[in-house]
Amino acid sequence: MTIRVTAETKERLGRLARETRRSRSFLAAEAVDRYLDREQAIIDGITRARADVAAGHLVTNDAAFAELAAAIAVAGRDRDR
Repeated sequence: MTIRVTAETKERLGRLARETRRSRSFLAAEAVDRYLDREQAIIDGITRARADVAAGHLVTNDAAFAELAAAIAVAGRDRDR
């Protein structure tokens, strides 16, 4: 696989490789893996949310904010103790 990066990115990658005693390829592969993990987690979350909506598992905006306000109030009381 070949990717094109700016000269600045290539220099930064080289500097990090030297400082960590890792190869540029290792660091690039690690970065791609982390990116894919993050993006897949987002996609999975969206998929779960769509399934919840399709199943009718919904909370109104007012109910969600009321629950949030109650949790904040409890946290404030706990903090003041």
